[in-house]
Amino acid sequence: MLKHINPLLTGELLAILADMGHGDELVIVDANFPADALAQRLVQLPGITATATLEAVLDLLPLDDFVDTPTAAMDAPDGRPAMYTEFDRMLADAEGREIPIELIDRFDFYDRTKQAYAVVATGERRLYGNIILKKGVLRA
Repeated sequence: MLKHINPLLTGELLAILADMGHGDELVIVDANFPADALAQRLVQLPGITATATLEAVLDLLPLDDFVDTPTAAMDAPDGRPAMYTEFDRMLADAEGREIPIELIDRFDFYDRTKQAYAVVATGERRLYGNIILKKGVLRA
C-alpha cells in the first residue's frame, strides 16, 4: 500500500499510467466488453466497477486539453445511459471544468480500443460502462 494512492491502482496499472505519453488513450471497459481480444496491454480489475476505476484513474491521469473531446463513450441505442451522468461528474471534478464525452458507434469504439495504449477490464455489470480517456500533459 502507498500513501495517497487509491488501492485500486495496481502496480501494473500505475506503471501503464506513468508510461503513457501525451495523446495516448486508456480505455476502461465493463465486464461484457471483449477486452482480451482487442487490448494491446490489458489490466484486469474483475471485482471493481467502471465508475470506481474511472475515479481512481482520474486522480492521477491528466486529460488532454489540446483537443475538444478528450473522452469518448459508446452511443447507446436507447439513449444516454445513466452511468454517463456519473462519468460527467467525475470528469468535471477531476479537471475542474466540464469535459464533453464524444458518443461514438460501438464498432468505432472497438477500433479505437485496438489502437489504445492500454485497456482496463473491470467487473462493471451495468451496460455501456466503457470510456476512453486521452492523456494530457502536466504544465509547470
